This record gives sequence, C-alpha cells and structure tokens, in this order.
Amino acid sequence: MMHPENLIWINMALPLLALLWINLAGRHPNLREAGTIVVSSVLFAANCVLAGDVFSGGRPQWTLGEMLPGFEIAFEVEPLGMLFALVASGLWILTTLYAIGYMRGHHEKHQTRFYSCFAIAIFAALAAAFSGNLFTLFIAYEVMTISTYPLVTHHGNEEARNGGRVYLGILLSTSVGLFMFGIAWTWSLAGTLDFRPGGILSEPYQEGLISDAQLGVLLGLFAFGIGKAALMPFHRWLPAAMVAPTPVSALLHAVAVVKVGVFSVLKVVVFIFGIDLLDSTGASEWLCYAAGTTILLASLVAITKDNLKARLAYSTISQLAYITLGAALVTPDSVIGGGMHIAMHAVGKITLFFCAGAIYVATHKKDISQMRGLGRTMPFTFAAFLIASVSIIGLPPGGGSWSKWLLAVGTAENHLYWLTAALMVSSLLNIAYLVPIPIRAFMAPLDEGESQSEVQPGIREAPLLCVVPLCITALGSVALFFVAEWIYEILLPITTGS
Repeated sequence: MMHPENLIWINMALPLLALLWINLAGRHPNLREAGTIVVSSVLFAANCVLAGDVFSGGRPQWTLGEMLPGFEIAFEVEPLGMLFALVASGLWILTTLYAIGYMRGHHEKHQTRFYSCFAIAIFAALAAAFSGNLFTLFIAYEVMTISTYPLVTHHGNEEARNGGRVYLGILLSTSVGLFMFGIAWTWSLAGTLDFRPGGILSEPYQEGLISDAQLGVLLGLFAFGIGKAALMPFHRWLPAAMVAPTPVSALLHAVAVVKVGVFSVLKVVVFIFGIDLLDSTGASEWLCYAAGTTILLASLVAITKDNLKARLAYSTISQLAYITLGAALVTPDSVIGGGMHIAMHAVGKITLFFCAGAIYVATHKKDISQMRGLGRTMPFTFAAFLIASVSIIGLPPGGGSWSKWLLAVGTAENHLYWLTAALMVSSLLNIAYLVPIPIRAFMAPLDEGESQSEVQPGIREAPLLCVVPLCITALGSVALFFVAEWIYEILLPITTGS
C-alpha cells in the first residue's frame, strides 16, 4: 500500500497533472475533459486512501523545503484538513461534469483556460487543506486568489472586469494588510508558525508577551485578514464575483474559495490560538457578535434580491458566518459544528448554484420573478433545489440540521442566548428566501407573457450533464444527514489536542 506521506504530494501533484493534460489536449475538447474527469476521480480515490490513515489516528507529514530559516513549505494532514480535501476533490468530479454541460450548452469561449484555472484552484485548496504551518497556508491562500481571478473575469466584458477588480482588490488588500501582519506578529511571539494541537500562543500569553486585549486584536487580524471568509464588512467581493459563469460560482461557494476562507479561520483558532486559551481569556467573544451580525444582515439582504445568483451569494455570506461563529464560540461542539458545516454547506450550496445554472441554460432566465411555473417543465432541477434548501435551512433530513444544531448548542454553552435566537431567526429567513422559489416554480401559473411553446406539456431540462450532477449533490445533502455522527467522531480529535 502507498505510504501516507507519499500520498500527500501525489494528491497535490494530480491537479497539476490535470493542468498539463488540459493544455496539451486543448484543441480536442472531448479528450481535454475526459482527462480532467479521470484525474479528478483518481484524486478523490487517493484522498479516500489517505483519509483511512488520518481518521484512524495517523498524522502524515511531508516537507517540500525551507524558503527562509524557520519558514518551511510543510504539510501535515489532520482530520479537519482531510475532511476539507475530501469535499474539494469529490465535488471537483461533479463540477467538471456539470461544467461540460453548462459551458457547451451555453457556448462559452476560452474553455481551456477555464478548466486550467479550475485545476490550479483545486491544487491550492488541497495545499491549504494539508498545510502544516501558517506560511504554507498563506501561500496556498494567495495562489487560490490569483488562480480564480481569470475565472471571475471569464466573460471579458466591462461588468466582468469591474467584478474582478473588486474581487482581487478586497482579497489581496485584506491578506497583505491584515493576514500577513497577523502571521508576522504570531512569529514574533511564538518563534514558530507550525499548527499544533492546543495552539502555539498559550506559552507567550503565560509569559506576558501578549495581553487579553492584544490577543483579541491578533484574532481580528486573522478573522478579517482572511477575507475569503466574507465576514462583513469585507464581503463585497463575493457578490461582485457573481458575474462569472455558474460553474465558477459553484467553485467559489462550495468547492474552493470561500471554504478555504472559513477553513483557515477554523484552523487558526484551533491550532494557533487554541480553544482553551480563547475560552479562558474571552478574547473571541467580540467575534461571536461580528459573526452573528453578519448572519442576520446577509440573510436580510438576500431576501431583497430578485436575481437568483445574487440571492444565493448573500445566503453564502450568512452561512459562512455560521462557521466563523463556530470557531469564535470555542467549545468542542461549536468547533465540530463549524467543521461539519463546511461539508454540509458545500454540498447544499453547490446544488443550488447548479440549479441556477441549469435554469439559465434551459430558459435564459436569471431572476426569481421570471421562474413562475418552471417547475413543471424542469421538475428534477427544482426538486433538487428544494432538497438542498432544506439542508441549508437546517431541517431534517438535510445534513445542515446537525451542524446548525451543534452551533446552537455552542451558543447555549456560552450563555449567549441572543445568538441562539439569531440562529433561529436566520433559519426562518433562510426559509423566506429559499423555499418560495421552488414552491412558485411548481405551484404558480406561468407568466402571462410566456409563449405558447412554453406552456406545452413536457419536460425540458438543461443538458443531461447539468442535471445529473445536481441530482447527485441533492441526494448528497440528504446522505450527510445519516453520516453526521461519523463526521462528528472524526473531527473530535481536533478539539481534544490529540
């Protein structure tokens, strides 16, 4: 059997192999995309093998090299990173299948560039997932930003360029101005950037090198410096990026970009600060308020959006704040709930964006107000939308019900009952901005202006390669409900320091 340490570099090399294949076969679309599917499938299988070792207690390591004294590009796989890698690699397969149907059905240009940037983004996601220190995580984070910029500006028009400028401007300014500053401060305090169970800042705190207030400021540099977590007010890049093709939106919201953000926040809280230190000092309490505010405000904004992708974008901002809240509450249940929500939200939200793209390919409609009655001609798409919505809302049998339950338990354990109420109100708002979409699609009559051809009976879904992936991910949202206990158990070691 392959040694776990070797699987680390093999897993990260596979997306780069896909990148080479995509460019060599660029003139032959069938060959290009077949190679991508094969490599992504092998990658997921390799991650499953690696997961067997990690979830049974192994912590494989691999060091690429030292850039400067004390600054290594090093990797160590622990359960939270392994779960993220499984999510990213597994959804890469389905997103590639979906992208084939979407990009061809919509006759998109520059498809080779699209698949190339996508492969680099998956490489960056895996590098972040397996990162063994803050330096490695920062490099992976920046590679993710740069590699996804061409995806955001894919259409090349003025709207795309403006969206790309906002995207790049906010993410680079926060990472260089805040995230990098936090890393430098951490190095000066601890003399290391390694991720360690229990954190690396307890000793500097006990030695009086940093006060409670300064600890809160340092946490703020990370929370806002990791702009991909989309914590308000550094969230505008995410709605701006919705000018990209829908497969890119799915990548941004589920597979890679935002998940790298909230994963990084969780990783920093657990392995740099340590939940015991933050709990004893109360240094993260302010972040609970910031996350709770983002949860509610983003949900309220989502209700006002008629454009489906814009509504889903603000929904994502709210859902990401759930994960940040889980980190800020610093209880074992809340941290595990945040980790679980990475997977639960990824599968649910990618389904919703797949559905949005399928609707656009089949009908060229973007606005919710134009989707009345479409459920009778696109039943698979809107049924999948409803199933994924149930998970995002946090209702059984959707996987999101368990992660949201653990987050609510975390608020109660901290006696922050107003945050418990905020989570409940947010779920009601989720119902208000998600459920009416499929209900109107199935129950409401078609708009008066629809042509006769559109009122004729029959199913007219998007291309099969668009519909099959969204059906699979919708079922995945339900499957996660039944494996939640297993996910809880594999994440438990990150809260116990083992």
